[in-house]
Amino acid sequence: MSAQVSFVGAGPGASDLITVRGARLLRHADVVVFAGSLVDRQLVTQYAVTAAVYDSAGMTLTEVITVIMDTVNDGRSVVRLHTGDPSIYGAIQEQMEALDRLGISYQVVPGVTSAFAAAAALRQELTLPEISQTVIFTRVEGRTPVPANEQLSKIASIGATLVIYLSVGMIEKVVEQLLEGAYTTQTPAAIVCRASWEDEQIIRGSLADIAATVRQAGIDRQALIIVGDVLAARREGLKAKSLLYDGDFSHGFRSTVPV
Repeated sequence: MSAQVSFVGAGPGASDLITVRGARLLRHADVVVFAGSLVDRQLVTQYAVTAAVYDSAGMTLTEVITVIMDTVNDGRSVVRLHTGDPSIYGAIQEQMEALDRLGISYQVVPGVTSAFAAAAALRQELTLPEISQTVIFTRVEGRTPVPANEQLSKIASIGATLVIYLSVGMIEKVVEQLLEGAYTTQTPAAIVCRASWEDEQIIRGSLADIAATVRQAGIDRQALIIVGDVLAARREGLKAKSLLYDGDFSHGFRSTVPV
């Protein structure tokens, strides 16, 4: 790949959860602009040993683009390092749009989003037969508005597994809106704070008590809310198993053999 600019997903937190490609690009980058409020600086110091490093936490979009543009004009390479996967609440579209206007080519390298690190921490599959076959990534409305047809209370009517980003600081509002949909006070819920970091926290409960428990724990940021009946499987067992490994189920790689 010849692009001098690479948007790279850093993964959910742990420095060894970045992709092999992302780590390689960091090692060879001349400049790294990283989201210091969310990306562990250890990840940058571990891989980007020789790069000039900018923390974008206090930078504006114009300042970020200026650093990238100046780096490219000098014939050097730059990695724009985002938390998780840059396609999920990554604010990269506006950066790519600016680079398009400047005629600067770039590539995007995916990363592990925190939703999957949270599911791994919970040892939980987010889709289960006869319970939920849909996972929705969403957020509650805060300073950033949400389209009217995507209000959490409307999404809650589906009853799918929900992974709610950027909303733990408004947990009471989240619960209130979820209860307007298909969920009840008995619906299982979990909070995973700083998934995959050394100080990861996990809180399990239901919509009846999760808000109070979160407040008691003092969690108000860097946490995901996961809601849905799939979370009851570890306690209650599976309602049904996948047909994929069923001995009576044939598919392109296995035929059933009459006994």
